[in-house]
Parts: sequence; C-alpha cells; structure tokens
Amino acid sequence: MLKTGILNPAVLSLLARVRHTNTLVIADRGFPFWPHIETVDLSLVDDIPTVLQVLDAIRPDFVIGRVYAAEEFKQQNDKTRQRALSARLADIPLVFEPHLEFKKRVPHAIGLIRTGDTIQYANLIIESA
Repeated sequence: MLKTGILNPAVLSLLARVRHTNTLVIADRGFPFWPHIETVDLSLVDDIPTVLQVLDAIRPDFVIGRVYAAEEFKQQNDKTRQRALSARLADIPLVFEPHLEFKKRVPHAIGLIRTGDTIQYANLIIESA
C-alpha cells in the first residue's frame, strides 16, 4: 500500500506512461472535454484541487523539461498569481502562447488531469524531459 506521494491509481497509471518529450495536460474545471484523450477527473468542488496543487503533487516524481501556458493567463491574472506559477517552475522554461495555439497541443498529450480550478487560463501542458 502506498503511504506517500500520488495515491490516486488513475493518476499514477497516467504518469507511468509518460515518456521522454511526451506531454500531460493539467486543466481547470472549464477546459473542453477531449473524448480521445484519457482524462482523470480530480475535480471535487470549486478550486479543489487547483492546477498548481496538482503540479506540486506530481513535481517530485515527474522530470519536467518545459511547460506551456496560454498567453491569456498573464492578461487575466494578477502578478501574484503569475509569480506563484513561476516560483513553482524555478528553472523550467515556461512558454506562453495564444490559447488557440495552446489547445492545438492538447490532442498530442498522453492524458489530461482535470481539476476544480476556477482561475482563468490556469491550464498547463507539461512536457517531460
């Protein structure tokens, strides 16, 4: 029995299948459903969990090479939220691109983790190193 780290078996299974340069989407509650992409829905209620909480949970065991986010995140969220994201990534490159371009990357992801996040454009695509 697992006592620490990720306990959710569906999330563990999804993470175990991500290989070098594969991507994983961590999405807010309003992100569109993609029927052909495996989705693990962790949403419980508003903001539980958040995208950043899920990122924090997988960081210790996931080697991230790059992170993609929507350019609109910077336009719709204050500097405090922007710094919270940047602080969690430290030296990991964070690439901002228009939301429409961001969504073009989604079909190539190994899977998607849906959260209860209500922050506008909080979605991330993390690429394994």
